[in-house]
Amino acid sequence: MNPASQLIPLFVVIPLSGAFLIALMGKKLKWLPDFTGTFLTLVLFILSLVAIKPTDLYHTLVYSVGAWKPPIGISLVQDGLTVLMLVVVNLVVFCIALYSINYMERFTSKWKFYTLFFLMLAGMNGVIVTGDLFNLYVFLEIASVASFALVAFGTERHELEAAFKYAVMSSVGSLFVLLGIAMLYGYTGTLNMADMSVVLVHKGEGKLIAMISVFFIMGFGLKAALVPFHSWLPDAHPSAPAPISAMLSGVLIKALGVYTLCRIFFNVIGITPAILSVFMFMGALSMVVGVFLAIGQWDMKRLLAYHSISQIGYVILGIGLGTPLGILGGLFHLFNHSVFKSLLFLNSGAVEYSTGTRDLQEMGGLSQKMPVTSGTSLIASMSIAGVPPFNGFWSKLLIIIAAVQAGRYGYAFWAVLASILTLASFMKVMKYAFYGSLREKWASVIEVPVFMKLAMVILAFFCVAGGLLLVPSVQGVFLQQAQAVLVEGLQYGSRALGVIGSG
Repeated sequence: MNPASQLIPLFVVIPLSGAFLIALMGKKLKWLPDFTGTFLTLVLFILSLVAIKPTDLYHTLVYSVGAWKPPIGISLVQDGLTVLMLVVVNLVVFCIALYSINYMERFTSKWKFYTLFFLMLAGMNGVIVTGDLFNLYVFLEIASVASFALVAFGTERHELEAAFKYAVMSSVGSLFVLLGIAMLYGYTGTLNMADMSVVLVHKGEGKLIAMISVFFIMGFGLKAALVPFHSWLPDAHPSAPAPISAMLSGVLIKALGVYTLCRIFFNVIGITPAILSVFMFMGALSMVVGVFLAIGQWDMKRLLAYHSISQIGYVILGIGLGTPLGILGGLFHLFNHSVFKSLLFLNSGAVEYSTGTRDLQEMGGLSQKMPVTSGTSLIASMSIAGVPPFNGFWSKLLIIIAAVQAGRYGYAFWAVLASILTLASFMKVMKYAFYGSLREKWASVIEVPVFMKLAMVILAFFCVAGGLLLVPSVQGVFLQQAQAVLVEGLQYGSRALGVIGSG
């Protein structure tokens, strides 16, 4: 076993240990939840960056749990796509943990929040690193159950209602996923994803695989909040505390939805022109429907929630084009969206923290009292709208160019239109929330505490500097490694099993 692979289980072990430690001692030691939350998430982010180099060197690393070699034992796999997702998730989670130090003071039982927070993180990291399909389902459920509780954390009536709706819809999605896994297991006789991929190559496609594909699209599409499976998101995301809204929109729907769709269809079942067409259609539909629904919203967090649906549409459209440039653009937009959407939800949380309202019509002139929140919100707004030179511009440009190169002019048009409407929507946000004359009732408003400001500034930096990921020397060891995993498709199976054999 490659020594570099010994780091892989830490992405699950560390957050689980954090959850256990805080649940055990967090109630008595008041400083422990904040310290553990910030320190362990920083360690995980650093580990995700450390994982880039060995992945660039060896391409695929496999850790056999308990020294039982797959396909009999459970394996954890690290490749370019894994590393991209780990960096995205753990960067955002670190900023959210930093932000929560001050924000969660308004809630009782901070230790309960951090326990659920770490369970959710363990579930997401587990989904990303696992090489076993049933374990993917187990980790997916750990993250989902923790997220239900966190949506309801404030225990207000609308929060409990949103959490219940989310739990019901997510459980339906999980049922489709479990049915798909059961059928695949019955057809292939294995649960190891690499072994399953090799078996499916030899057995070929059949009508059963088509049915399984439908189940997975419905199940993981619901987790990703793609239209028409999006109805739970506009209630769940605004109802949660701001750090959790940022986590749900920033990383959860990508780890449990987008990543799983990509991994299973490209690397396990095998992508087909029909599946790519479904991806493109659902991506374009989500992109347009989400932005049209967002424009009419006056609740700041609800507006952002609808934009999550729209921006995930860009990611799926890019990946659904199936070309190397389209996949690169889709994965790059996944990274960018995680950064600017998390920042926007933290901005909305900061506004609500200082003013007590999320209604844009009640705001106005807040930039005079909250310059850091206003400045970072402007950066994030320009990023999501695709204004150069911010990060969102570069990924959207790649997706649009890829659509034109592939002859998909209609999809390119809808991508441009959705971007223009996104700009209009966020001009409304900036005008009503931060610019104009300051209302008398906000005269005593002050900027948010230091850790909340620091988290927003870090994410704003990545919005400004995100375009540097396209620099060839950086792109080659980060984005292109992830792109290669999807472009090579079913070679994932033979490569992962080859690593096990050579180990």
